[in-house]
Amino acid sequence: MEPIGRHYIVEASLCDPAVIGDVERMQAIVVEAANRARAKIWAISFHRFPPNGVSGVVVISESHISVHTWPEVGYTALDIYTCGREAKPEDAVDFIVEAIGAEQVHVTELSRGLSEGDNLFYHSIVTWEEDLSD
Repeated sequence: MEPIGRHYIVEASLCDPAVIGDVERMQAIVVEAANRARAKIWAISFHRFPPNGVSGVVVISESHISVHTWPEVGYTALDIYTCGREAKPEDAVDFIVEAIGAEQVHVTELSRGLSEGDNLFYHSIVTWEEDLSD
């Protein structure tokens, strides 16, 4: 049974404040992540919040990639949801985490839209932590 979609929720800690506080840089990172995930981009919207946080979303045919940052504490929240078999959301996760210089990540992966063929849908959850400080 294949899921209809895969949803990654990522808590990235100890990120580079200069990167996650720069709206143009974050937009470029998330757009490139969408490309690496083999997603088709439909819309891009990013905003800088005073004093230095960034929030943004890239709407893709397969769903979305969103990001919210708190440079003052080195924290980035990522939300990546894709449907279909062609998209590679894990490639987007890997690219963003490396680009923002995260040293620690907590990842939750939801396989969404699972069914036993009866059109009753459910999801499954896997979660893990990684230390990337090396």
